[in-house]
Parts: sequence; structure tokens; C-alpha cells
Amino acid sequence: MISKTKTGAMKEHDKPALVPKLRFPEFRGAGEWKTETLGSVAKISTEKVGDNTCIPMSITSGVGLVSQMDKFGRIIAGSSYANYLLLKKNDFAYNKSATKEYPEGFIALYSDDELAAVPNSIFTCFRIKGESPVPQYLNYLFLGNLHGQWLRNFIEVGARAHGSLSIEEDDLLALPVPLPSGIASVREQRKIADCLSSVDELMAAQARKVDALKAHKKGLMQQLFPSEGEIQPRRRFPEFQNTEQWAKKPFSDLCDIKHGYAFESEFFSSEGDYVLLTPGNFYEQGGYRDRGEKQKYYTGEIPRDYVLAQGDMLVAMTEQASGLLGSPILVPESDKFLHNQRLGLVMKKPGIAWASEFFFHVFNTQPVRTAIHDTASGLKVRHTSPTKIGDVAVSVPTTLPEQQRIASCLSSLDAMITAETKKLEALKTLKKGLMQQLFPSPEGIS
Repeated sequence: MISKTKTGAMKEHDKPALVPKLRFPEFRGAGEWKTETLGSVAKISTEKVGDNTCIPMSITSGVGLVSQMDKFGRIIAGSSYANYLLLKKNDFAYNKSATKEYPEGFIALYSDDELAAVPNSIFTCFRIKGESPVPQYLNYLFLGNLHGQWLRNFIEVGARAHGSLSIEEDDLLALPVPLPSGIASVREQRKIADCLSSVDELMAAQARKVDALKAHKKGLMQQLFPSEGEIQPRRRFPEFQNTEQWAKKPFSDLCDIKHGYAFESEFFSSEGDYVLLTPGNFYEQGGYRDRGEKQKYYTGEIPRDYVLAQGDMLVAMTEQASGLLGSPILVPESDKFLHNQRLGLVMKKPGIAWASEFFFHVFNTQPVRTAIHDTASGLKVRHTSPTKIGDVAVSVPTTLPEQQRIASCLSSLDAMITAETKKLEALKTLKKGLMQQLFPSPEGIS
């Protein structure tokens, strides 16, 4: 039988061992981990910039410290930041501003050799006293929001001072920090940090690959579609260079746009046979977004005319998020998706050469998006209409084969971008799993 105190709490020696689920082979016999308060291994730094030459810094949640010049395009501190807090290599800066990902504030490691500075009004800085904890190791604990799980016990709802969370330094310094014990502690910390850092490097390389593909697609679209004010594209595929020229027409000459149906909210559900499409199902750059657990379904009576078929094109007529207005999707499956209000069903007119995959990319060109946005109404949330979209003029090939050739080229590039993006997401999932296993569970840290 488990022995308990009179209050029902478990005795100290009955507590489960503080060990991570995953441990490198050379440290599996090194014994249990321990916890130290942050104040026992680090000290608050109040050193000011003074006459030092520094880089004024800001912070981006989840990214870390970035120079004010890089973030804002200027030094918001002006020429005088002598009272800023001084940051040296391996110092930590706690930004007491709440964000969605870090509601209790974000702690970042400063890792550059040059001196830096942060505003003392919203930052608390601290430095490691000795060799342990290893700064890079501690940084990964903060990226996992170790501090947030602790500090939320001390933050009053809505309590802010000068635009930042009201956090006492003593509460921050009381933060329990899990550490490997024994003579191999520093080596194990470095091993963990090096492992996670290698995943970060893979993620950064994969992100650059995705960005390069997106930049290539953007440049290719600028070549394959006419620039604003022009009718002909700069580049045509060889087999079409001596064929009929492109023609400029308003969308109203090419297609009709049908309003969606106002489905009754009492039949909205988190599960069902029919997905009720909303602007949230559109990516800003175009394409269908599966919303996962947030997907909206409809369980009421459904007018047959508003059940969509695979390949149907819809365009977002409400700017639910910045850049969403005019975004298109191609319906991925028949008899599963519903044509909801605020979405326009794009239907070609009889006798018009129309490849839906091509016109999907037409809606994603900058001139078309700009024209739709500029003619929309509304201040906080902008809205367009079938008539306004119909007034937008576009230059298009008059033959179906050329439309299909362009669509095939861009769609194959989209497939590459999607595949590489999935690899990036897999690396993010890997890192998240590693962080959950390389550190003890938060419930065991006290």
C-alpha cells in the first residue's frame, strides 16, 4: 500500500523517479534527474548599456531575439538606448508580453558574440552562474514553455504593468529546472541540446528548400501570365509561340459566379457526412485546407444544387484573414462538400475554352487579387460579390491545350511544394516528440 501523509499527499520518497522517457545509452545508468530553482543556477542581470555600442533587439515569439532593424526596418529606440538592459552571449531575455503560443511570455537565448540591448520596460534578463545548466539545453526547456507552466500560477488574469505581464523576479527565479544529476550532467545536457539542434538545422534547411520552390513558382507565374496592364505573357511554351494571341476579357464574359446557400446554424456539427465549406477551408495562396478537428459539418436537410462535385471551383468572397479575398479552391471530392454562403461557385459559360486548373492559377495572380481587393467593400472585413469579380478583366489563352499546359506546369510545381512542406511538418513533429521524451514530464517537475 502506498504510504501517504495525513493530508493525503504522497511522501517524498514515494514520488515517481524524475527521469525522461528517452535517454541516450551512455547516460542510462547515470541515475535520476534532479530539480534546481532557476535562482540557484542563474542570476538576474540589471547591467545597463551605458556607453557600450550595442545592437538594439526586439523579440519574435517562437523565433527569438531579432534586431529592431530587421523586425521594424528602423531602430525604434532612436539614438538613445543607454538605459536598455545589456545582453552578452548566452544571456537570457524574458519578454513579459503574452502571445498566443506563449501566454505567460517568451524567454529567448542570446547567442551572438556582439553586445545587444533590450528595453528594460518589458524584459527581464538573467545569466547562468556556472557551467550548469548549459545555456542551449536550458533554451530548449524554455522553447517547450517550462516557464509558462510555472508562471501561470502567479499571473492574475488581465494583470499587466506598462503593457506587459506583471511577473515578480522572485517568482521567475523560483522556477524548477530539471537537470541530469551526477558528474555526467553537463555532458548529458550538451548531448540533448546537440540532438535537438541537429533537428533544427534539418528543419531550417528544409524550410529554405520550401521557400526556394515558392519563390521559383512566383517568378514562373510572373513569366507565364501577363503583367498588369499587358495582354501577352513574357514567355509561352514553344509549341504555342506561333499560335493565336491571348485575349483580354472580363470574367463576366468567361464565367458565372453563383452565391452559396445560407445553411441553418442549428444543424452545424463537428462530425457528419457533409463538410460545410467556409473561408477557413481556403489557404491565402489558394488551395483547399482541411481544418482537422475544426472542420465544420452539416446534418440538416441539404438542397441538392449546393452539393459540390470534384473539380468544382470556389472563390472566397469574404476576407476572413488577410490575403484571403479572391482565394480559389478546387473541390477535392464529389458528394462530400457543401457550397456555403460567402463562397462563389465559378461556372464556365457555354462555348468558352476553360480549364479549371488554369483559372485556379489565374485567380492567384497578383493583378487579379489586387483588382478583387480594391473593388471590395467593408472596413474591418472586406467583401466582394459575383458582379464585382465579373468586372475584373483577365488575359487568357483562347485555346484549351495552352491553358492545360500552363496548369500542368504549375500544378506539378505545387505538388513538389506540398511534398517538401510535408517533410518540413514531419520534422516539426519529430522535434516535438523528441522534446516530450528527452525531458521529464512537466507533472514530475516540482
